[in-house]
Amino acid sequence: MLLSRLRGWWAARTLRFRITLSVGLVALAVLLALSRLGAGLLHHTLLGAADVELRAQAEQVAGQLVAGAPVASVTDSADSGVRVVDTAGAPVDGQGRLPLWPQQVRLLAAGDALTTVEDKRRWLAVPAVVPDGTTRLVVASAALVGGATLLRRAAVGFGLAALLGAGVVAISAWVTTRAALRPVDRLRTAAAALPPGQRLPVPVACDELRALATELNQLLARRDDAVSRLERFTGDAAHELRSPVAAIRAQAEVAVAHPDPGLAEETLRAVAVEAQRLSALLSDLLALARADAGQRPAAQPVDLVAAVRAALARGDDGPAAQVVAPTPARVGASVGEVNLVLDNLIGNARRYARSVVRITVLPAGQWVRLVVEDDGPGIPAADRQRVFDRFLRLAPEAGGGAGLGLALVAALVRGRGGSVTAGEAVGGGARIEVRWPAAP
Repeated sequence: MLLSRLRGWWAARTLRFRITLSVGLVALAVLLALSRLGAGLLHHTLLGAADVELRAQAEQVAGQLVAGAPVASVTDSADSGVRVVDTAGAPVDGQGRLPLWPQQVRLLAAGDALTTVEDKRRWLAVPAVVPDGTTRLVVASAALVGGATLLRRAAVGFGLAALLGAGVVAISAWVTTRAALRPVDRLRTAAAALPPGQRLPVPVACDELRALATELNQLLARRDDAVSRLERFTGDAAHELRSPVAAIRAQAEVAVAHPDPGLAEETLRAVAVEAQRLSALLSDLLALARADAGQRPAAQPVDLVAAVRAALARGDDGPAAQVVAPTPARVGASVGEVNLVLDNLIGNARRYARSVVRITVLPAGQWVRLVVEDDGPGIPAADRQRVFDRFLRLAPEAGGGAGLGLALVAALVRGRGGSVTAGEAVGGGARIEVRWPAAP
């Protein structure tokens, strides 16, 4: 719970604050580690210097003992910090016992130096073999009170320096971050005040801001294009819907104003035709809306050859149809999508064909090619890209739908990762090629 609250608090902070705090904490941790390292090096240096001095004193006394000098005379002439004991720690210089534990004496006899915490003294021992063959320990010690005070003051100074350094780094990070984010603030202000159709200024330097401005301009271009297409689509849809609705209303008003039993059947038949046209238009609009929103069922293997024959069987009578399908082919889509694509392609081809419609299904590796050709007037080269636009009818006098068929085909096929292209048939006429992903 506490961790989630901390995450929420952290996420609510500004980017500048998070960068400054992160840099400051990292700098503080690094400087404290360096301070600890510096204090440790200073402590090691002080102990090393003390050990060198103590060893020199102890070796001087040990040399005198090895030469046969009496212990009393050696200790009387030596520094008061030098003692002579046997290997067990018992004094042989006529003075009291050493303020050390037996374990500490054994460490000194083994050649290790040690520091007693109680009195802050450094101890070091040098062995000496006297003329009678016995081994003595010459123990030298010195107080480290001054060194401890120096270390304590150094640690406090290092800590304060670390805090001050971290503060300076944090302030520098705050100032630097503010300067670095100032172009982003200007970019944000420019984007907020940008009128429709305009683009953000692109910085000259090839840096992250230039890449950000370029991506934002591309995003704005896609937005303007989407808004334009939506406005055009809305206007075209309203226009296309108004025609059948107006026709139905006019027929109904005439029938009400002039009740004639002889014309009732003709009026109802006209109303049914317009209602069917309206229903087909609404179905196409709904399918397009679902395709635009990415709402499509899960893909499944669909036998495209069988779907082509079924589409021909349920279609209207028209020019003869030839199906060329040398091998079975299965595409990854839904049955409804395949039926919509085939109904629109075959219906469009039959509408413009003079005598024959040719449908070819060819597997091509990971794809399945569906080619629908007719021998009609064809599609002008300048319109082969526009033919998939919505509500586009190149030949309104030929009748047909509202210009949504090929647009719906393109939306459904491209939604599955395929492609649709328009071209010219071998003997003239239109040629629509669909490349559909093959089912695994």
